[in-house]
Amino acid sequence: MEKNQKNIKRMSKRRFLPLFLSFLLCPLSFSEAFAASPYDNPDTIFVARDGTGQFRNIDDAIEVCRAFMDYHKVIFVKRGVYKEKLIIPSWVDNIEICGEDRDNTIITYDDHANIKLPGTDRGMGTFRTYTLKIEGNSITLKNITIENNSARLGQAVALHTEGDRLVFINCRLLGHQDTLYTGKAGTRLYFNSCYIEGTTDFIFGPSTAWFENCEIKSKANSYITAASTPTDQPYGYIFNHCRLTAFEGADKVYLGRPWRPYAYTLFMNCELGGHIRPEGWENWRNPENEKTARYLEYNNTGAGAAKEQRVSWSRQLTKKEAQNITLENVFHQTSNWIPALP
Repeated sequence: MEKNQKNIKRMSKRRFLPLFLSFLLCPLSFSEAFAASPYDNPDTIFVARDGTGQFRNIDDAIEVCRAFMDYHKVIFVKRGVYKEKLIIPSWVDNIEICGEDRDNTIITYDDHANIKLPGTDRGMGTFRTYTLKIEGNSITLKNITIENNSARLGQAVALHTEGDRLVFINCRLLGHQDTLYTGKAGTRLYFNSCYIEGTTDFIFGPSTAWFENCEIKSKANSYITAASTPTDQPYGYIFNHCRLTAFEGADKVYLGRPWRPYAYTLFMNCELGGHIRPEGWENWRNPENEKTARYLEYNNTGAGAAKEQRVSWSRQLTKKEAQNITLENVFHQTSNWIPALP
């Protein structure tokens, strides 16, 4: 964005005098010369690694989107592997990034927490490792893979969210530890028909997130979720009609552990595989967390859904309580918002 602004300033200086003279002869010339960007419209932008689109990189397509757009803009990404570390900045709203083919349209990068920062002995830390970071609001991703392809050498985030009203439909999120970081309290995220895999705490953070009809696949004996829901936030992670599966060798997996007190996680109407531990939940080696964690289940099936050995500080919802867990109730916070369902 800054580079584009500098180019515009240079162009303006070179062209001002002839444009001024033209304006004296024909007023329309002046207004046309300073017309909006050719991409400032609701038309679709095409990205293709093979050069058949308007851009070869997704970042370049994001760069031309106008700040705080009041219309819906689609960036269509053709099949290919896009090795890019991307940020959708806070001033970019209302865009949709749509892949041509979920499994073959891949955004990938390979940072991990233990990579040394230049000129220091410190690792880069978890929160700089993202492949894609979304700061803007009202962003949709469809039919695309977001991957952190680093070796298993520490925390490595594929998707880091900070924006509100984010929707993910038929996406894959691939990684090891800390695959999905829902990074800002009070934001609302909706995942539908997505595939998410990882090893440890691979869905973590303070946001309110609804997962509908998703496959959650564990790659190792560890923990699926690590919610850090604030005490005054009524909902955290809700998994509805999801399938919990595992790679071969993963057979002792916890549903979650509380990254912070008051963590909220609910699995309802889900199919829990036999890799889920009978106790279900872990307290992060801190018994005090048992007093505040909001760990809930309702109407789950499968070998991992047995209730008899669940920890005493988790709870099974009643039918009446479960009927109140709706998109409308969960996403009604500072404003009403219901995602556009596929």
